[in-house]
Amino acid sequence: MMGAPIFEVVFNDPKVLSLLGPKILRFYDFANKPEKPTYPYATFQNYAGSPQMFLGTLPDVDTFSLQIDIFSLSSSESRNIALAIRDAIEPHSYITRWGDQVLDDETKSFRYSFDVDWMVLRQSS
Repeated sequence: MMGAPIFEVVFNDPKVLSLLGPKILRFYDFANKPEKPTYPYATFQNYAGSPQMFLGTLPDVDTFSLQIDIFSLSSSESRNIALAIRDAIEPHSYITRWGDQVLDDETKSFRYSFDVDWMVLRQSS
């Protein structure tokens, strides 16, 4: 698989699961979120990436840049979920941007956004 293992890391975190679960984790790839999602929920999307280039050998690491957006009916809940996701993924990735904390025009819910860079070792094919 090519991509950051963000879903697997978040899914295996008890605190995130308690906030965005507990039976079904409401943490969606941006393109696969339900048309009418249950609140709260979060989305992620890969918006950039590149291989780590070396002279004389093939890359063994890929870097993926992801945006995470949390949607909730209260600003405090969206912050708490952002903190839980941060705590779950930070041992594996690097936070590169703390973004908007706004009332989202489209969903009329509170949105908290941040970005991470994730370095993934390539697996042999």
